[in-house]
Order: sequence, then structure tokens, then C-alpha cells
Amino acid sequence: MTVPHAGIEYGMNTRIKDGATIAVAMSGGVDSSVAAALLAERGFHVIGLTMRLFCYAEKPSSEKSCCNTQSIADARAVCDRIGAPHYVIGSEKEFRSDVIQRFVDSYLSGSTPNPCVDCNTFIKFKFLLHRAMSLGADYLATGHYVRLGERDGSPCLLRGLDPDKDQSYFLWGIHRAALDKLVFPLGEFRKPEVRELAGKYGLAVREKTESQEICFVENDSVEDFIRNYSAGGEIEPGYPASTVPGPVVDRSGQVVGEHRGSAFYTIGQRKGLGVSLGRPVYITRIDTVRNEIEIGEGEDLGSSSFSAAQVNYLADPPPGKSYRAEIQIRYRHTPAAGMVTAAGKYSVRVETERPQRAVTRGQSVVFYDGDLVLGGGVISETESRK
Repeated sequence: MTVPHAGIEYGMNTRIKDGATIAVAMSGGVDSSVAAALLAERGFHVIGLTMRLFCYAEKPSSEKSCCNTQSIADARAVCDRIGAPHYVIGSEKEFRSDVIQRFVDSYLSGSTPNPCVDCNTFIKFKFLLHRAMSLGADYLATGHYVRLGERDGSPCLLRGLDPDKDQSYFLWGIHRAALDKLVFPLGEFRKPEVRELAGKYGLAVREKTESQEICFVENDSVEDFIRNYSAGGEIEPGYPASTVPGPVVDRSGQVVGEHRGSAFYTIGQRKGLGVSLGRPVYITRIDTVRNEIEIGEGEDLGSSSFSAAQVNYLADPPPGKSYRAEIQIRYRHTPAAGMVTAAGKYSVRVETERPQRAVTRGQSVVFYDGDLVLGGGVISETESRK
């Protein structure tokens, strides 16, 4: 639920210039297509940009709804419909190094990454923003369900109006200075309204389904993807030990089974453990150095304190070393009240009022003040569940 915040001026972008040139990141889906059509209708000069994230001839299995050759054609058709030029931006090298490689390295080290956060941070709102500016654009727009506002004369990021579609959790890594160059036309809309607008504008993508999977993971199997990546010789030396079978232990350290490779599991996982103890058990710890995973009961998954690194602030937090915030540890997680305390230049310690289930290394934690996004980071350590 979004909460109005005192001192914030709300709007698509309160600093946007009349008649500006706005590049729109277009995936070929309904959201980015409607974003482009809305901006064109409002009199802005729109440029459509679609990123080519894969070499499709070498990776035919990447034909998913958000990242395929048909999506490029769909984006171009929308641009033709609204009278906007369309360009395809080669982004394969950047996507491989800043998203795929980070994804693989994270799993191999026992963490569970969020590649959508990395894609937004490094690809859409860094690489593509720079390309948009080089093409003469004044702003870059996307179809994300978030809002921009202004606080104390500076732009700030806010939750989208629709709580079911709010995507602010994925955008905490944006460089703060970039906010002044961004436009989010859909932040005030709900998804059914966006589909209605697609119909109004005569866009063929009106009923196009959304992709919920990781776009580069074949057959939705992380294990298969990492094993194939390893077979290609692209895993860093020293990591493959976590891809071979090893022990599953209980809380006392007793071996109760064997796993396929500690890299292929995540905290809180219940299914696919290959262990039958006559009761539900969950992964409570992953040790890729010893290639060991530990299982325990559901109550063993609770953590009320953890650390986060790579912290980035999009708005000034309250003054002082510690401040209260609403803390969100997963996309669909209900924010928890707690305290955030600085532990270094780019690290914090987080304490929640109540234990949170399955706090997981590698996942993002985002800090909110109402609907205002203060910032976020990557969970680096959790309290011992011993």
C-alpha cells in the first residue's frame, strides 16, 4: 500500500521539459509500448530503443516473451504505429558481464542473486541511459510501475500506485544522479488500465503475456544453466567444487543425505532436497567451501538481524547513524519495521522488530519511508541459525 509522504511533490517527472526528446526502453511488451504511446500522445519526441541481449543465432532457447527476435519486431511495430524512430542497441557484451556472470558467480559462492536488479542497475539505467543521451535524448523512459517525485528540490523514487505491480524493489541500485534523467509514465496506472490504453492506441501487443522467468535461464532450470555455463569453460577457477555432490547434514552435523551440488540450492528451499525424514525440512545454511548444505525446521529459518553491502541511497535517510525504516527483503515480501545502522561507507546492519523468514545472502534488501525509496543493498551476512 502506498502512503502519501509530506514534503514530496508527485508527478511523472516534475522537471520534464516541454517538447523534450524521450528515449523509451522498449521490450516489445505491453507496458513499455503503452509508455511510449502515452509520451507520444503528450507531445514528446519519442525514440524507441530495444536492447539485443543475446546472440539469438547461438542461443535459440532464449526465445522468451521479453527477450527475443519477435519482441524486437513488436517494438518496431509499435514505433511505426506512433510515428517514432526505432533502434536496436547491441548489449550482449554488457549483459553477459554485468548480469549473467554475476548471476553465476553468486550461485557458485552460495548466494541467491537477483538478476533483474543487476539488469536495471547496470544495463537499463546505466548502459542504455548513456546510449540514449548519445542519441540526443533528454530523458530515458521505461514501463516500470514506479513513480518519481521531488523532495527538497531533488528527484526521488516512489512506489508505484498499484501495490500489485509496484516494481520499486528492483530499482534501488540506480545511481542517484540518474533520477533527474528518467521518466516512468505508468507509475499512476494499474495493469488493467494499461491494457485498456493499449487497445485505445491500437497496439497489437495489448494481450501479450508477461514473462515471469529469468530471461537467460534455459527451461527455467538454474542448475542446467550453470552446468552448461561451466561446461563452456566460463566459470572462474576454484568454484566448480560447489557443483559436485556433497553432504546434507542436520542441525547436529549428522549426514542425512547427499545433494547434487551446493550451488544449486537456496535458503528456505523445501522441495528437491532428496531427503526424507518424515517431516517437512528446509535448507537453513549453505557452505560452498565445504560443499555442504544444512537442513532444519521451519522455525530455524527466522532471522531478525543481518548485514547488507553495496548500499546505495536514492534519498537522504534520516540523520544519525541509525534510522527506522520499512525493510523489504523480497519482491513479494511484506515490509517489516526495523532499524538500519551504518556499518561502513557502503554497508549497514539491519535489525527487524520480528524475525523474517529465509533471509538469504545475495538477495536485495530495500529500505522505505512510506512510499519513498530510501535505498537498498545486497544481503551479505545473516545471524547464525545454530
